[in-house]
Amino acid sequence: MKHFLLLLLAVSSLGLQAQRPGGGPAENIKLTGTVLDQETGRPLEYATIVLQDAADPTKVTGGITDLDGKFEVEAARGVYNIRVEYISYNTYSQDNQRLFQSRDLGVIRMSVNATQLEAVEVVGERTTVEVRLDKKIYNIGKDLTNSGATIADALNNVPSVDVDVEGGISLRGNENVRILINGRPSALAGFGSTDALQQLPADAIERVEVITSPSARYDAEGTAGILNIVLKKEKTLGFNGSVNTFVGDPLNAGVTANGNLRTDGFNLFSTIGYRYREGPGKGYFDNTYNGGAFDRITEDRRTDRLNRGVNANVGMEVFLSEQSSVTGSFFFRGGSDKDRTTNNTERFNDGTADSRTLREEVQKEVDRSYQWALNYINNFNDDGHKLTADVQIGRDMEDQNSVIEERTTFPQDDLIALENVLADEKSMEYLIQADYVLPMEDSQFEAGFRIDLEEEITDYRLDSLDQASGQFVVNQNLTNKFTYNEDIYAVYSQYGNKFGKFSFLMGLRLENTQLRGAIESEYDPAQLEAELGVDVDLNFDKNYLGLFPTVNLIYEIAERENITLGYNRRINRPRGWFINPFPSRSSRTNIFQGNPDLDPAFSHTFDVGYLKRWQKITLSSSIYYSRETNAFSRVQEETGQTTTDGIEIVRSIPINLATNQRIGGEASLLYNPSRKMRLNASVNIFQFDTEGFFNGVDYGAKNTSWFARLGSKITLPGAVEWQTNAFYRGPNENAQTRTKGLFSLNLAFSKDVLKNNGTLTLNVQDLLNSRKRQSFTQTPFFTSESEFQWRVRQVNLAFVYRFNEAKKREGRGDRDFGEDEGEFGR
Repeated sequence: MKHFLLLLLAVSSLGLQAQRPGGGPAENIKLTGTVLDQETGRPLEYATIVLQDAADPTKVTGGITDLDGKFEVEAARGVYNIRVEYISYNTYSQDNQRLFQSRDLGVIRMSVNATQLEAVEVVGERTTVEVRLDKKIYNIGKDLTNSGATIADALNNVPSVDVDVEGGISLRGNENVRILINGRPSALAGFGSTDALQQLPADAIERVEVITSPSARYDAEGTAGILNIVLKKEKTLGFNGSVNTFVGDPLNAGVTANGNLRTDGFNLFSTIGYRYREGPGKGYFDNTYNGGAFDRITEDRRTDRLNRGVNANVGMEVFLSEQSSVTGSFFFRGGSDKDRTTNNTERFNDGTADSRTLREEVQKEVDRSYQWALNYINNFNDDGHKLTADVQIGRDMEDQNSVIEERTTFPQDDLIALENVLADEKSMEYLIQADYVLPMEDSQFEAGFRIDLEEEITDYRLDSLDQASGQFVVNQNLTNKFTYNEDIYAVYSQYGNKFGKFSFLMGLRLENTQLRGAIESEYDPAQLEAELGVDVDLNFDKNYLGLFPTVNLIYEIAERENITLGYNRRINRPRGWFINPFPSRSSRTNIFQGNPDLDPAFSHTFDVGYLKRWQKITLSSSIYYSRETNAFSRVQEETGQTTTDGIEIVRSIPINLATNQRIGGEASLLYNPSRKMRLNASVNIFQFDTEGFFNGVDYGAKNTSWFARLGSKITLPGAVEWQTNAFYRGPNENAQTRTKGLFSLNLAFSKDVLKNNGTLTLNVQDLLNSRKRQSFTQTPFFTSESEFQWRVRQVNLAFVYRFNEAKKREGRGDRDFGEDEGEFGR
């Protein structure tokens, strides 16, 4: 109430000043400045600026800060007591200030008041949205449905983002999204794969940045945009931490410990976790054929997954001076997985069962990821003038051993095939980058470079049982070693400025991409080329030099209302498994085969956004258009081959189609009717139009789809928190496949215990067990109806205990290693 009265008084005083007779500009001065959070360096919007007449304290004028924490207060010349106030923060004050000419107070950094903080909700526990020139920031905070969940689960609660039933991540319906950790490619994300995000705990996330119009600072990868996952790192003095444990059904258990020790000279931080997870899944496929030995084949598939993993992230930040620091960190992720998949297949002719087979695959996989990082940051002053430099080395290793047995079970029991598959995959990455930010009068200049060198090696061996001799024989045709290198060299520069209510950020990035592939195998290259149906070079070396401009504009219509406009050109580079031409062995009848002839895709994207804030409601919306050339698309086609028992083999292969155009709109609404209730809703509607031919077949398609979310968080009697998240993805269609709509519902309850140092949470993911993909595929040679469920309903009970985390103490300035805080207009 105190702050409300001050704000009302300030606004009223401003109105009186504006109406004062003779109060022209010559008699008034202007007081300007910027208010930031001392711990994070983020703008404090709607902070109250109070000017109190030193001679007559009853005379008060003032104003509030805007979305960027900036203020401009006009007052008559005189002597004033200056105060800046913000709820739960220590008051900034300067008494008896002689204001006879305009003055810029510069940057005012405010620290959290620990005493007041105990009486209010901790800001870091709330899920909020912040809008910047080139991104939207979602502070994951105290999302109850994330207890015991993974990072992939948490991403599925972020507007604009969709995680499908197999863990594939898309942004605005486009799967070509770049995943970054703390602003960089990382072993945590598997260097392009998202598998690791299904194993790492969600409580390690501080915030998710949805960057649909990336500035030139970011690499140009990802035609849909960028998801930057920023991990937690405490910034307060002293020791603090938390322990998060959970157990669930199907059996799912784990523990994560976070610890932080900060002094005036250094900051030690660590996160260590272990997870055990069983994930049963199932699928059913009903296929009909126009040719071959059978006219109908059904597959009933069951999968039992066992994932065991440990992760550790430790580091130390040393403060070299008040302005500079060096941070070293080490990350490790280790996993030991075992998946058992059984596939009962039944074959029919004219409606009569002809035969049945049972295929069982047991796959064991050992994963190890390592990452070493060194960061230097120098904040030359408090106005944002700084230099950062990073060196990062990453290793990612996967050792797979699969035993595949297939046999007939009707009309007799016979062994068809027994195979051992050995696959070793290694990724190595070296990253060097530097960024320089120079703020000027209402403007900012930035420049930097990045070198990103990555190598992926897949060593594949297939041993097949020779039933005549009873010995395993190496299949020389499919045994191979594929080495794929992706080297990127980039420089960029960007400039931003602000003219009254208008701000812009324009940049240009130059990137050179070199893609190299080499295959070691006894398999006849001519036969591979014949199978692919294209003339390809299996040992290739390609170079692409490109300019990638970016433009981001924002116009402040009013204090709580703005319009944004963004444009960018981006690239989508094929990953190694899209290039590797050797077919997979996950199925005898449906195989995936890479395409070495695949080239990068390029896109032009336009985005217009609108933001409006009311007292209790925030509306964020945008309209976007993207045109992508050489767009990737997976098509299914006949191989002309059959299995030993007469089944046609169907291949899925990625190709470059001519164009892919997308147009869509999205809107999200946050409504806080009271402190005990928070509601949020979002919807994304998009249409894509694909054009292109391959091997004489037209794969063009046009389709409209959408997805929506609805969430609520309510405080029940007894201070029990109740949260509900509902999600619906509408039906969609491409040239060959129609997929039905999908609905899922998550539910959670939590209660603080042990003097609010602990929290108990009951979380149910996919309450109705409805998260299933149902599809129908039709080609000239076969049709397929399928239903697939990656994971059944999950129930978790979690307990979190916090050490000193509720006490926010004053610390040093902004020391956000790995976080992009230098963007103009933040």
